[in-house]
Amino acid sequence: MKLEFIGATHEVTGSCHYLEFGEKHALVDCGMEQGADIYENQELPVNAAAIDYVFVTHAHIDHSGLLPLLYARGFRGEIYATNATTQLCNIMLKDSAHIQESEAEWKNRKAQRAGKPKVVPMYTLDDAERVLEHFKPCPYDRQIKISNDLSICFRDAGHLLGSSFIEIWISENGETRKLIFSGDLGNGNRALIRDPEIPDTADYLIIESTYGDRLHTVPPDYATELAKVLAMTFSRGGNVVIPAFSVGRTQEMLYYMRQIKQNGMLPTFPDFEVYMDSPLSVEATNIYNENVSECFREKDLEMIRQGINPIQFPGLKKSVTSEDSIAINYDKKPKVIISASGMCEAGRIRHHLKHNLWREECTIVFVGYQVPGTLGHSLLNGATEVKLFGETIQVKAQILNLPGISGHADRDHLTAWVQGMREKPKQIFVVHGEDAVTDEFAAHLTEETGSPAIAPYSGDIYDLVQNACVVLGSRKRAEKKRTAKKVTSSVFERLLAAGHRLVAVINKNKEGTNKDLAKFADQVNALCDKWDR
Repeated sequence: MKLEFIGATHEVTGSCHYLEFGEKHALVDCGMEQGADIYENQELPVNAAAIDYVFVTHAHIDHSGLLPLLYARGFRGEIYATNATTQLCNIMLKDSAHIQESEAEWKNRKAQRAGKPKVVPMYTLDDAERVLEHFKPCPYDRQIKISNDLSICFRDAGHLLGSSFIEIWISENGETRKLIFSGDLGNGNRALIRDPEIPDTADYLIIESTYGDRLHTVPPDYATELAKVLAMTFSRGGNVVIPAFSVGRTQEMLYYMRQIKQNGMLPTFPDFEVYMDSPLSVEATNIYNENVSECFREKDLEMIRQGINPIQFPGLKKSVTSEDSIAINYDKKPKVIISASGMCEAGRIRHHLKHNLWREECTIVFVGYQVPGTLGHSLLNGATEVKLFGETIQVKAQILNLPGISGHADRDHLTAWVQGMREKPKQIFVVHGEDAVTDEFAAHLTEETGSPAIAPYSGDIYDLVQNACVVLGSRKRAEKKRTAKKVTSSVFERLLAAGHRLVAVINKNKEGTNKDLAKFADQVNALCDKWDR
């Protein structure tokens, strides 16, 4: 019975944890790294085809974004997530695949002109659509028995629509252990979504630490703060540009814009327009409206019962097509532009930055965490010029970070969440935080809760029966090297993944009848005879 840490160890993104018990193999999250890679990440210790289950805490790409790649490499198991997370992954993974394919196409146009080898997308839309067929949507707060040695339960984490922390019971040789994976925890009192539930007991707790070294300021009246920014910028004749994640932060921004309009908080510009410029944001907003009863907090449910949609208002413009998006920057009227991606690494927000960063009258408002190494992080930390689409853009617009709006719990909220448990865990593992923060927060939790807490590295393996580290992973920092892959090598990798899947299927059939196994062997040999050259 083992737990191995793969991603988001001493780093903030790329969450992935591997469980092995009996002959079963499972992952908790399968996320994509965003921003700079700090440490070398361990590869999965088994073929993707050998993974039986994946449990997804929530739909953000740094927790779910490599699922299509897992499928491309041979995974055909089951993926468990909440109802809303399943719906959000349906749009987010396809959007991620579209970005992968579009970026590869753009790079290949440049590569062809320069005589360089072609690059291939990390995964395709077909991979995303195929992996979505393996999702098993689950309700909150219901213990689900998956097999005799495995049960799970999703609890509301208050971070995002459908977000969860996952309770997992695993058994092996008469020994049972309970683990809780926090996913990302909200800080409570969030627009639309409910506060995080408090866990009960666990032998092992795996907890995030995004803001494990800081305290959020006293939550301001967000609508009032935003109204001040809008009034100041519109009076200068500028636009307010808000880079925001399509799922979660965009809907919160709509919530506060509705408050500003509904309460007449901007009397000088009462009819200001808000452009939601992202097809993904539009789809995600529809999913929010479909999951009201299961996910919304009581305050907003009451508003809906009164006939008020919390994220709809006059002057809201939904931009879907590329033509719609381009037209926004030809309209000289001051406006609010909410666009993705939230860290400015891809998507339409980069076009809006290109048109607005150089204008002194405009304001760029950041409302979410910016990973070091991203364009958003650079702008927040005083960059005077940036490169967008091969062009150097001077940063003349006002850059603001709206304090208090965070989807993550701070140090005290995280600590209180652990202290609320009825029994202390035997061991706490601190993940999903910046390098020094994970160690600092682990020491803090040890002191405050009395449970031993450590910050593991990628490749560290723990025996859950003995409560001991049995393998130390790499502490080596990642080298900043990127090499283009040739199309031929990618196709060979696809063939290799198919071979790995074949081996996994063979292993899963070892208890079959002699007749069936002989037939299977003949089929494999016939295939080999055809291609053995």
